[in-house]
Amino acid sequence: MKNILIPTDFSDNAWNALLYGITFFKKTQCTFHIVHINAINTNSSGEAALYVSPDILEETILAEPKEKLQHLLKRIEKLPLNAKHNFKVQAIYGFLINELKTLVINNKIDLIIMGTKGATGLKSVSIGSNTGNVITKVPCNVMAVPENACYENIQEIGFPSDLNIAYDIKVLETIKDIILLKRSALRLLYISGTNEALSQNQTKVKNFILDYFKDNVCTYHNITGKSIDESVQCFTESRNLDMVIMVAKNLNFLERILFRPTVEKISYHTKAPFLVIHE
Repeated sequence: MKNILIPTDFSDNAWNALLYGITFFKKTQCTFHIVHINAINTNSSGEAALYVSPDILEETILAEPKEKLQHLLKRIEKLPLNAKHNFKVQAIYGFLINELKTLVINNKIDLIIMGTKGATGLKSVSIGSNTGNVITKVPCNVMAVPENACYENIQEIGFPSDLNIAYDIKVLETIKDIILLKRSALRLLYISGTNEALSQNQTKVKNFILDYFKDNVCTYHNITGKSIDESVQCFTESRNLDMVIMVAKNLNFLERILFRPTVEKISYHTKAPFLVIHE
């Protein structure tokens, strides 16, 4: 049984992420925990709002989201019936990251699926501040689904790496589970800034990964590019990758791919979801 957590703000983007998750796990026994978190506001000094009693919460702040969650369940019921799927809904008032951490622990969550609006209309980062905070601050695997992503067969999965950090076996097991489930090919990608040769340690990490996936379809690709995020985007689009997997342990490398100031002209337009794996 998989426990999947899907935060929702009731937008089309959040609905698309939910549909993607349902389809991705169509052959897997799952409980989908659909949660709306009404975030606590802070005042001008940065202090949290005053304590709100449970009665007031139920009658005011959470009343509308609870009603919307029931409508959402009815919308889900109109989808083709999948006996392997169970749905639970919950409305919460609290701090987003803190509440997600608690939900992950209490419900033994295996994966968080979030919609992301891509590069348009964002204030600070290319995949949205909420999604970015969840990826970096909540110790749980996160799948970020672009708003224009439509589930198709996961035939090719990209795995960009700077090959500087040895990967835990559990991380590689998670990747192998996915490529076996989806019968996918894995494309290990290394981006070289100046076409320099791999160090001895990088060669060791590369060979370890290729050896681990020797019984699967796994190929190594070395491309030269000044910008890591642009290089990953070009590789993703040129090969028409269906998903990109990264490891949260390598946070610096991860941030160089996912986070980008909006002052830059190039926007990240890939339709491929990102799966960020935590150890």
